[in-house]
Amino acid sequence: MDLAIVGSGSGNSLLTPFWDGKQVAIAESGVFGGTCLNVGCIPTKMFVRPAQLARTWQEAEKLGVQLPPGRADFAAIRDRIFARIDPISAGGLEYRQQAGNVTVLGEVQLLDERTLRTADGTEIQAEQIVLAAGSRPALPDIEGIDLPGVHTSDTIMRIEQPEKLLVIGAGFIACEFASIFAGLGTEVTQLVRGEKLLKYLDDEICEAFNSQVDWDVQLHAEPQSIAAGPEGLSVRTGAGTFTADAVLVATGRRPNTEFTAPAGLDLHPDGRLQVDQFQRVLRGGEPVAGLYALGDISGEQQLKHAANHQARVVAHNLEHPDDLREVSEAAIPAAVFTHPEIAHIGLTEAQARAEIGEHITVKTQKYADTAYGWAMEDDQGLFKVVADQRDGRILGAHVLGYEAANLIQPLITAMNLGIDAHTLARGQYWIHPALMEVAENALLGLDVPESGRL
Repeated sequence: MDLAIVGSGSGNSLLTPFWDGKQVAIAESGVFGGTCLNVGCIPTKMFVRPAQLARTWQEAEKLGVQLPPGRADFAAIRDRIFARIDPISAGGLEYRQQAGNVTVLGEVQLLDERTLRTADGTEIQAEQIVLAAGSRPALPDIEGIDLPGVHTSDTIMRIEQPEKLLVIGAGFIACEFASIFAGLGTEVTQLVRGEKLLKYLDDEICEAFNSQVDWDVQLHAEPQSIAAGPEGLSVRTGAGTFTADAVLVATGRRPNTEFTAPAGLDLHPDGRLQVDQFQRVLRGGEPVAGLYALGDISGEQQLKHAANHQARVVAHNLEHPDDLREVSEAAIPAAVFTHPEIAHIGLTEAQARAEIGEHITVKTQKYADTAYGWAMEDDQGLFKVVADQRDGRILGAHVLGYEAANLIQPLITAMNLGIDAHTLARGQYWIHPALMEVAENALLGLDVPESGRL
């Protein structure tokens, strides 16, 4: 084989026309297409939109419009989503199977940097190998975790809608599903072992989010066991016992690196493969020629757009081994599609103060203090920018509220392309009275040097 790829998510995109006529193998032990397509980004966001619409009546009341409360047909929503998702997965598999130069494999083991072994013992030799096997839900070691009705993000979207749902976890996956099910009419209780949801966020944004969620959140409620009874599933915690029809366990994800054990590759403490700046896998601290990794199996950021960037780098490096390109070191943005929505990039205010001390400037702009914010009667949305007071370099941006993931994009552009805050604010027109003015006003409120722009 000229190339073998383990994983059919972002790894599947590596097969450019360069590989036409060359012998390629793709190994996939799960559903073809990977996490994002089948159980991650895409189907979850297809649930997010109906959940947003189901909440519309609450927003309308503030503006004097009387709408009936949202009544979601969960089964119809679910079936519509997977009637679209499943054929894409099946079609992708069929497309690769019909290609004359591609061999599709199931579960494999990596024996060394050139050899894969299939479940039936067949050994496949390849000149270059890419490890893109992703990650899977991490389950806590508690009694009852394997009971029927206890779900992970892999299975929760295909169930019948529960009247009551317990969500275990405080990260973005737990919060997104809590928000989705609450918006669609399920009584949701989120069990959090610590003091807050999404604790990694900027402190101001985190506090605002925790005060705005519209489902029940139980703090200091670390699960100790799960049991089945006549009233459903009961989760015993340090804060009491909670009962529901179903339980979602969303306590993190772990990289699928077990199949690489025979090859003796370097791992991070959390189990991820170690790679260099070219995405080459390390062994004994040195890169292994021709062996690459990308996505959740090696990346600290479990984000599809990060995996896609890494895939573009790996695709180039596979085809041009004498002209390797590095992965970008630019800050990676992320969004949490909850209600309210969150987006962020770069340093939090606390991180910036720790790194550069007194030389930072911060501005938090309320949606309510812009014309469109007035029109929305939005008194909760926030747009926060952190910059270096000495040169206007944008260090971080944090948004909470309507369309946060879209509103943050100009700040992402500026940070990635090296545009200072003063130039970004004054070097272009901002449409009035669009909601994007909240970004403009946040930038205008920073104490940064002038760039010659008016």
